[in-house]
Amino acid sequence: MPGRNFDDIAEKFARNIYGTTKGKIREAVLWQDLTGLLAELPSRPLRILDAGGGEGKMACELAALGHQVLLCDLSGEMIQRAREAAQAKGVSHNMQFVQSAVQDIAQHLTEPVDLILFHAVLEWVAQPQEALAALHACLAPGGALSLMFFNHHGLLMRHMVVGNFEYVNEGMPVKNKRSLAPDYPLIPADVYRWLEQMGMTIRGKTGVRVFHDYLKNKQQQTEAFADLLALEQRYCRQEPFVSLGRYIHVMAHKPIVKDES
Repeated sequence: MPGRNFDDIAEKFARNIYGTTKGKIREAVLWQDLTGLLAELPSRPLRILDAGGGEGKMACELAALGHQVLLCDLSGEMIQRAREAAQAKGVSHNMQFVQSAVQDIAQHLTEPVDLILFHAVLEWVAQPQEALAALHACLAPGGALSLMFFNHHGLLMRHMVVGNFEYVNEGMPVKNKRSLAPDYPLIPADVYRWLEQMGMTIRGKTGVRVFHDYLKNKQQQTEAFADLLALEQRYCRQEPFVSLGRYIHVMAHKPIVKDES
């Protein structure tokens, strides 16, 4: 299975993810990480793949910095939204758009890329290791992977905090296929192991929304957003908060193979 196609709920996705406080926290935390990651890569226009890039928010920001970005997504509706966002931002000349599963994206690349974004996609894929392996093959030696995935531990904690004991005992099944609840929440240790088995070197881990979703008073998510965001950014790279994030952002490098001849 290639993954979830969001054509049927693209508008709901945009409204409930991008246009909310949780979306703003996600964007701010990710951009902090990406700024540091970009500084570790060559100081030239980079070849970037945004795999499962959705509406292209991050892709457009990177294209605005002068990088060449190819965005792929299964959803034709998301591709159209990303095109419109690129046109509105004036960065279409630095972007390409391909409707494709991430597992098939290699056929659309003319050369390996320097950076791959794979944000909030892995949890929709039935065979996550195969998807990661396909992307790893597209990454140039010395390149970097920015991987954000839905955290099983954060999901469990959220349901326990609100008292959904029976649902947790049932194994937290996805009941509504039109919902935005991911099909395959991931255990962090599994993801870290998969990356290491591929030879990747993990350079950083960040929890995304380590406090926001657990607040008892939901009004504070908007009324005290500035304070909340500052605390998210202060603690998101420290344990135990990393492991309690609703998502976890992992940054990993593909080593450069030395010529031993």
